[in-house]
Amino acid sequence: MTLKNRFFTSRIACAAMMAAAMVAGPARLSAADASTSKDKERESIAVLESNGAPADKAIACKRLAIYGSKAAVPALAPLLLDKELASWARIPLEVIPDPAAGAALRDAMSKLEGRLLVGTINSIGVRRDSAAVGALVERLKDADPSVAEAAAIALGRIGGEPVAQALVQTLSESRISVRSAAAQGCVLCAEADLAGGKAPAAVKLYDAVRQADLPKQRIVEATRGAILARGSDGLPLLLEQLRSADKAMSGVGLRVARELPGVEVTKALAAELDRTKGERQSLVLLALADRSDDSVLPAVVKAAETGSPSLRLTAVQLLEHLGNVSCVPALLGSAVSDIPELARAAKTVLARLAGSDVDADLLARLPQATGKQRQVLIELAGQRRIEAALPTIVAGVADADPGVRAASVEAIAAVGEDKQTGDLVKLLEKTPAAADRADIEKALLALSSRRGATCTPYVMPLARSGDAGLRMIGLHALASVGGADALGAVTTALADTDETVQDEAVRTLSTWPNNWPDDTGAAEPLLNLAKSGKKKAHQVLGFRGYLQCVQADKQLKDDEKVSKINSLRPTLQWPEEKQLAIAVIGTLPTASALEVLNSFTADTATAEAACSAITGLAGRNVPGISKEQRQKALQTVIETSKSDATKKAAEKALKAIE
Repeated sequence: MTLKNRFFTSRIACAAMMAAAMVAGPARLSAADASTSKDKERESIAVLESNGAPADKAIACKRLAIYGSKAAVPALAPLLLDKELASWARIPLEVIPDPAAGAALRDAMSKLEGRLLVGTINSIGVRRDSAAVGALVERLKDADPSVAEAAAIALGRIGGEPVAQALVQTLSESRISVRSAAAQGCVLCAEADLAGGKAPAAVKLYDAVRQADLPKQRIVEATRGAILARGSDGLPLLLEQLRSADKAMSGVGLRVARELPGVEVTKALAAELDRTKGERQSLVLLALADRSDDSVLPAVVKAAETGSPSLRLTAVQLLEHLGNVSCVPALLGSAVSDIPELARAAKTVLARLAGSDVDADLLARLPQATGKQRQVLIELAGQRRIEAALPTIVAGVADADPGVRAASVEAIAAVGEDKQTGDLVKLLEKTPAAADRADIEKALLALSSRRGATCTPYVMPLARSGDAGLRMIGLHALASVGGADALGAVTTALADTDETVQDEAVRTLSTWPNNWPDDTGAAEPLLNLAKSGKKKAHQVLGFRGYLQCVQADKQLKDDEKVSKINSLRPTLQWPEEKQLAIAVIGTLPTASALEVLNSFTADTATAEAACSAITGLAGRNVPGISKEQRQKALQTVIETSKSDATKKAAEKALKAIE
């Protein structure tokens, strides 16, 4: 493996250090002790002047990129002729600030060829060594294209009027690669001129490149620069690119449309929207929206109001970030559009548009609004939580327009108070068809869940309704509300005259602990249901609910939970019930739980479930369960289980204890 390959990664790391040193400039050693830095420099120079291994010399070059000064140049200069170490020597020579480093690189130019010469020229370009201009200009005609190309780019980095003249002349060179490099050099010169306040000189260079026979990429680069260098006078050239059928040139136009400053440019781009067609119209609008100019917003609003469907959609989406209260009329116009995608986008933007002034504007429009616009405004009032709109929303529940009614019901769920729970209940009572009740029920559940037990009195009439369907909706609402009163009403419904209501009451009660674990009063009716439910399904649901209730009860200690569940064993008739009990007991980390689980191993129907639960519980070091109790339980599993996997797990746990 060559030295170059072995140190490729180190070369990259050193380049990073070199960049840091260049940024630091003359002060790069100020943070270190001066005498220590000098010592490190002397040590590195000594390595370069010794008969040491090339690898050691490469490392010394890296160190000199940090600590090197004029004193290191004599040791570094000879290495520029070394095929293995030249690239390493150039690293410190590029950053040592003393002119001696530049002189060493210039001197090496006359002694090198091929890749070593190209590398040296590149380093001269990095130093921006104006003293090398004459020699580099001569190299523009070098027989080796790679040398001529490197010279052109290095000259571009150095810049200046003589350099610019030489590079422009090279644009007519016969070799395309050299012409391309000369164009790159011209662009670099032009960028420096523009940054230095010499815009006319930059324009001249950019135009020279644009008019030459060059690869398109160079033309693209020069065209962008030519527009920016002209400032506002570059507007015609910008519009020419935007209108170009060539995608690369139109892409330049779109890029520069974001960069070229000035209100006049913004106005011209807005006018361009009217003459542009198809997909490009939206691209121009996106470029316009990226400009930092207050006059952008009116153009986007106009596009949202009067553009083609695709342009309107783009404009509406932009208003989410650009818009303010002044955009509300345009957005509302799109929100009631017959184009579904546009209407959805506009409503989304209106729902997200920031500002209390937006809320006030929407609220002010509600009283006079009718039809689809009224529907949209009510939807927005709900989505934006505009509480002041509540009276209008409530009134909308009785509107003749079905769309307004539906929007009002949904909005009540978002902004309604306890009293509106009662309004929804009354609406349900006036709605006979079950299919029409679905949206109202959805809103009722959302509102009652949000408001909690304070709205129980408003929900309770549903539980006493003569309509079985309404009684079931009432059960759902009471479950959302929670609390002792709601629980009592659900428990009463277990004896409802309608069997379907009874079934729904059982299902509601059985999941009660999941929703309201603090409603410990659910335990007793669930236990009664488990013991004496009218149907097997009721007993199973009651037992499941009771287990969940006991498990979630924060007032019970784990031993008490085990005792309560174990007391039900005489009533358990089916293996499924026993397995459910085992699963819950297995989560309770107490010695009594382990003892109860062990007793389940005597029943063939529950032995495997018990063995699995024991392994999980005894396999952990749980406070309150002695080492001997765990060992005994695991030994029982090994002797009882018929599952190889369970036995192996128990043996592993037992071995870990021992």
